[in-house]
Amino acid sequence: MAKARTAYLCSACGAHSVKWAGQCPECGSWNTLTPTTVNAPRRAVSEGMEATTLDALPDDFETRYATGFAEFDRVLGGGLVPGAVTLLGGDPGVGKSTLLQQVSARLMRDLAACYATGEESLRQIGQRSLRLGLDASGMNLLADTSLENVLAQAARCNARVLVIDSIQTMTCEELPSAPGSVAQLREGVGRIVRFAKQNEVSVFVIGHVTKEGAIAGPRVVEHMVDTVLYFESDPSSRYTLIRTVKNRFGASGEMGVFAMTESGFREVANPSAIFLSRESIDEPGSIVSVAWEGSRPLLVEIQALVADTSGHYPKRLAQGVDQNRLALLLAVLHKHGGVVVGDEDVFVNVVGGLRIAETAMDLPILLAVLSSFRDRAMPERLVCFGEIGLAGEIRPVRFGTERIAAAAKQGFEKAIVPHGNVPRQVPQGIDVVGVRRLTDALELAF
Repeated sequence: MAKARTAYLCSACGAHSVKWAGQCPECGSWNTLTPTTVNAPRRAVSEGMEATTLDALPDDFETRYATGFAEFDRVLGGGLVPGAVTLLGGDPGVGKSTLLQQVSARLMRDLAACYATGEESLRQIGQRSLRLGLDASGMNLLADTSLENVLAQAARCNARVLVIDSIQTMTCEELPSAPGSVAQLREGVGRIVRFAKQNEVSVFVIGHVTKEGAIAGPRVVEHMVDTVLYFESDPSSRYTLIRTVKNRFGASGEMGVFAMTESGFREVANPSAIFLSRESIDEPGSIVSVAWEGSRPLLVEIQALVADTSGHYPKRLAQGVDQNRLALLLAVLHKHGGVVVGDEDVFVNVVGGLRIAETAMDLPILLAVLSSFRDRAMPERLVCFGEIGLAGEIRPVRFGTERIAAAAKQGFEKAIVPHGNVPRQVPQGIDVVGVRRLTDALELAF
């Protein structure tokens, strides 16, 4: 057996270094190299797997397991894939264990499930099942921090679904590092992935997050798994969002909406309803737009407030949209719209705590700002979307027809959209007006 030695691993990218340095030579992060003990025993060379052809594989490529939650199936890309490894991250107490215990209880109606925890006792799991009213008396439970034993017990009970809560508490006995270290995480996730692929077991892995909101550990952990999901929860709201960051079996960027109740999570069938405040839409500074989240349209309310500044430097604050984008749009409004708000405080907010990164919100943001600045409410039952260029042109956005159809379904009667997004066949009940310039949109809205 080789002599143990000390190496340094980057907690941001997982790069290896033989000596300490202030900056990681691979990713350039500062103060991320942490010492770890490396023990390199000689391993016996095992025989590899033989090559095969596609026609020799079974004809079940499209097999997916329904989790019992349509919203959770959506973020997974249509259901749970056999042999997939899903990493679920979120803040402490957001409900990661609760949701996966509900999912496991519903999956075990058709599949054998094993729930392994290194943070709770079996009594605590039983108390949660009783509180949630789950029929999971036949679920295989295990409270252990040894990853070798967890995988061995999952194989012994022929589990098709395995939940590991959490990866930071699991240890590989061959490594002398502490639980949660970079070496333990890399080796542990690697063994889980090999176990899942070789046995076609679907594995859910819960991961802790840092204060910045990223999953703790090297980024290579997210690259090794198949799907990465993040919990997004506002403490002041009873709704929880699950967003797909990475998915090898579906589209990334999908979003599922859940409501926390006394009996656990309940999926929200119509997410647009929770992001619309019907009582305040007829007030100045409020407008409705259609965002595109994953593979579906989502109606959201954009609010703006323009007020006299109390200092020498006007404020530009945005919640739910890019703050730098707001400053750019205000400059375009000044140059091509003739509206000067340079000496005013401007605040923009997306109702419901939703974060929107697409540029289709440009036109609604400026219309909401102008509505608050002039203290004039927008026309009732109006919806709009569109990207604004630096020359004041209104650019088309993707899925324009689907956005208009979603607005018409919710009862909106007029839509201001880019000229390139005007459909050939307008949905019944809505008047669609296409605009080419920012000045045209301002004249139509007011």
